Amino acid sequence: MSPVTALTYVLPHRLLSSLARRLAYSTNRAIKQWLIDTVTRRFGVDLSEAAEPDPTAYPSFNAFFTRALKPGARTPDPDPRALVMPADGHISQCGPIVDGRIFQAKGRSFTAAELLGSEQDAAPFRDGSFATVYLSPRDYHRVHMPWTGTLRETVHVPGRLFSVGVDAVASVPRLFARNERLVCHFDTDFGPMVQVMVGALLVSGVETVWGGVEIPAYGDAITRKDYRGRGITLERFAEMARFNYGSTVIVLLPKGAATLDPALHAESPVRLGQRLALWE
Repeated sequence: MSPVTALTYVLPHRLLSSLARRLAYSTNRAIKQWLIDTVTRRFGVDLSEAAEPDPTAYPSFNAFFTRALKPGARTPDPDPRALVMPADGHISQCGPIVDGRIFQAKGRSFTAAELLGSEQDAAPFRDGSFATVYLSPRDYHRVHMPWTGTLRETVHVPGRLFSVGVDAVASVPRLFARNERLVCHFDTDFGPMVQVMVGALLVSGVETVWGGVEIPAYGDAITRKDYRGRGITLERFAEMARFNYGSTVIVLLPKGAATLDPALHAESPVRLGQRLALWE
C-alpha cells in the first residue's frame, strides 16, 4: 500500500469532498480556469472531441468536467446483439461473478450483496458477469446505457470515499462495496441489469438524466427510490448519468444474459460504445 493510499484511511473524506464540490462549482474566473487548465495539461484532455472545444467557455470546472461530446465522437457497436461499453476509461476488472463474489484485484473480492446493499437484489447476479470501468480525469465523464432498459429502482448506499486509483483498488479490501454509491436497477429483454455509480475521494456527486442530483448530502442510511410504473426507459447507448469528478461504474449482468467480449481484460483502455458483451 502506497503512503498516499494509507493516508486516505485517516483523511476527512466528506470534508475534502465538500471542499472539492465548492471549487468545482465556483464561477470565479481565475479559480475555474486554473483548474481547467491544470487538468487539461496534466492529463492530456482531448478537447477536440468536446461539443465545446474552447476551455475558457465553461462557466465552472464542473461544467468542463461533465462536458458533452460532439455528435458522432462515439458510436455504438453496429451489431444489434452487442451490449456496449457504458463509459470511456479503463477496465479495472471484468469476468464471471463466482458464487456471488466479484473480483477486485490481487486476490481481493467482495460480494454482490455487499455492493448492492441487499442479498435479495444480488440473487439474480449470483453466477452472472461483471465489468468494472474506471474513469480517469482525462475521460468523458458521462455514463451511458449498455442495453435498453426500464428503470425499476435506485438505491443510494452511503459509505466511505476512498480513492479508486490502481493502488487503492489493489490495497483497500472491499473498496467498491465500502465507497458511497448509487445502484441503478433496470429491467431488460434478458432480465435485470445493474449499473453502479461508485463515488470516490473528491467526487462531489452523481447526477442522473431522470432525477438530477441523486446522492444526498452524505446521508447515513440506505435510501431506495421506486420507479416502477413511471415508464422511464433508456435506449441502448443513451446517456444515463454523470460523475461530478471521475470515478468508477460497475455493470452487473445475470447468468446467461450475455458473453463478455473476450478481448477485454484488466487495464484495457475502453471507449464508450465499443462492445462490452454479446447477447446470448
